[in-house]
Amino acid sequence: MPPENGINFAQTEPAARLTSKRIMAALKLAESNVPQLRVRTLDSAELRSEGEYVLYWMIAFRRLQSNFALQRAVDWSVHLKRPLLILEPLRCDYPWASPRLHQFVVDGMADNAARAEEKRAYYYAFVESRKGAGKGLLEALGEKACLVVTDDYPAFFLPRMISAAAAKLPVPLEAVDSNGMLPMRAVEKVYSRAYDFRRFLQADLYRHLADFPLADPLENKKLPKPASPDRKILDRWPPRSAADLKNSRDWIPELPLKGAAPATDARGGSEQAAEMLDDFIQNRLSDYADKANHPDENATSELSPWLHFGHISAHQVFRGVVERGDAALGQPITSRVGKVDSWWSLDSSSQNFIDQLVTWREIGFDYCSRREDYDQYDSLPEWAQKTLAEHADDPRDPLYSLEEFEEAETHDEIWNAAQTQLRREGKIHNYLRMLWGKKVLHWSSSPQEALKIMIELNDKYALDGRDPNSYSGILWCLGRYDRAWGPERPIFGKIRYMTSKSTRRKLRLKNYLKRYGRG
Repeated sequence: MPPENGINFAQTEPAARLTSKRIMAALKLAESNVPQLRVRTLDSAELRSEGEYVLYWMIAFRRLQSNFALQRAVDWSVHLKRPLLILEPLRCDYPWASPRLHQFVVDGMADNAARAEEKRAYYYAFVESRKGAGKGLLEALGEKACLVVTDDYPAFFLPRMISAAAAKLPVPLEAVDSNGMLPMRAVEKVYSRAYDFRRFLQADLYRHLADFPLADPLENKKLPKPASPDRKILDRWPPRSAADLKNSRDWIPELPLKGAAPATDARGGSEQAAEMLDDFIQNRLSDYADKANHPDENATSELSPWLHFGHISAHQVFRGVVERGDAALGQPITSRVGKVDSWWSLDSSSQNFIDQLVTWREIGFDYCSRREDYDQYDSLPEWAQKTLAEHADDPRDPLYSLEEFEEAETHDEIWNAAQTQLRREGKIHNYLRMLWGKKVLHWSSSPQEALKIMIELNDKYALDGRDPNSYSGILWCLGRYDRAWGPERPIFGKIRYMTSKSTRRKLRLKNYLKRYGRG
């Protein structure tokens, strides 16, 4: 449904006639409730209108702004006239748990705690101090709740976790999709090519642009006065204070985290994400089309970790980019739908960035939300599996082990530098990430083993790992979203081929190699 005071694009103009000014006019007017397309109920329990509070279980969209899930919980709180309780928990035994990942999440919790102090909601930050310490907390809070609202995230262990929770809670559990610009349920099939998905988006995305999440769901809402949980609950599962979260670098090293990846200098949280977005838009976006592929130019947004942990939304990023383009542009989109440069009337750099944000990021959510095998070798296209099988017995020289890859002990200077950046900073430059994956395939005993190695290294060290976009990128190296390429080569067969030699010739990376090389 269109918002009462918004613009129904489906009844006004086709996508090809929208301009950035028209987009922004709709966004400023839109004050709708959460679209039903983004909401699904996981059980048949009865709503308990006499409950003590509405519970928002924050597990993926770890922010208090531009968040459809929080907005849904606020709507329920206002409707039922019950206080809002926000639970943001953090286990210590999730896969690849490490000081690196923990620190980034807790930085975000500190921002949420500080922001919540000014709002009419009770924010409950719980960080496990030992394995299993949080067991039973959700059920205990659910016993007193009217209903529970949570985040509908399609990857990692989260889908299994919320399904298990739904079976235990005595009240309804609603999962709300605030992952991207396009609701996951707006797509009716798995797209196998980015070109086809882009064509779909450029024809259909405009229908959802009036449904933007509120910038601040907690502002100017008639929420009841915040209510604290029972003292017995607080005593058994003591929350972390705002001051404690702010000083988390003092105590996170003491937690029983099995992963060895150390914390990086990058600070998680919505405040840092907003600063980075502003810096990118003001200082680097104009050069994105020409310089983003060059490691020495520092022209990328570097926002993927903050997007992954939900510290910033795709809607916030999209709005910032479109607002920037609005000042200078007002011409309608070209008619070449399906092309990267066909995103409304924006300049070339903005169109290239929007294509990364929407097409390439959200095609992964499309895949993960419909296929449980999104990270499995058997999910590759038939042509890719066939050509890789035909070259399974090709000699591989050199051949490296997981340990040699992990320690960046290959013969290739560029690959070693990329792996060093991953280990040191939790990221790899966007273009080099593709080369990184292709060479793992080249130097592994089998394509199946290459997939295992890429997932292990990426999810262990990358701040933006364990994400639909990560699995899209990794499986792309083995043929997903791509086509057969010639000439056919050893090991790769018809899989797209990349070399360090051509990368060195095409890209500016002298300073990159100095920074991450071994000297």
